[in-house]
Amino acid sequence: MEKQRKIYLKKARTLQLYNVLYDILEVCVSLIAGFSSGSAALIGWGLDSVVEVISGGTLYWRLNGELKHIDEKEVKKREKITLYVIACSFFIISTFITYDSVTKLINGQTAQWSVIGLIILLISLVVNPFLIWYKQYYGKKLKSKELKADAKDTFICLYQTVAVLLGLLAVNYLGWWWADPVAALFIVPYALKEGIEAYKNGKDVNPK
Repeated sequence: MEKQRKIYLKKARTLQLYNVLYDILEVCVSLIAGFSSGSAALIGWGLDSVVEVISGGTLYWRLNGELKHIDEKEVKKREKITLYVIACSFFIISTFITYDSVTKLINGQTAQWSVIGLIILLISLVVNPFLIWYKQYYGKKLKSKELKADAKDTFICLYQTVAVLLGLLAVNYLGWWWADPVAALFIVPYALKEGIEAYKNGKDVNPK
């Protein structure tokens, strides 16, 4: 393994570790805030973070494998699995958000204001752009499709963060009860598109 690649692999692995730890914090805070306030957008956002923990952990496993000098076939196998996990993550997110949001629109459920939810959303607006930039950077340096796919996953989280924040503000200050579930639905088309792309990239990886 060339020296420079090993350095980038170590940095990318460390980045994924920090990403997973932060996502666990997002999950805990956002789901507590979401269920207590009845916010479909916050719950969906929290579940997105659950999926990010899974995909981020899988990507950490793939990067760590290469650093442990597993053979090329095993590296490709882990790369394929990682891309499939990322693809499944997008599909799971899309399915739940659609179901939860449509259900709340039909039932006319209104989300309550959540200070805790607001705080974690604002923190994520600061943290996620850095994660996206470094994932894309290391993805290019390592020519890693899965790192680039994970960067898109984090971008979806950032996009959803903005949508959820606007939805909560609209519910609280404008009285638009429907804004919360509608904000959650904005993420679905993009998530499906990226899920399909990650799946196709996974099919292209040949571990033989």
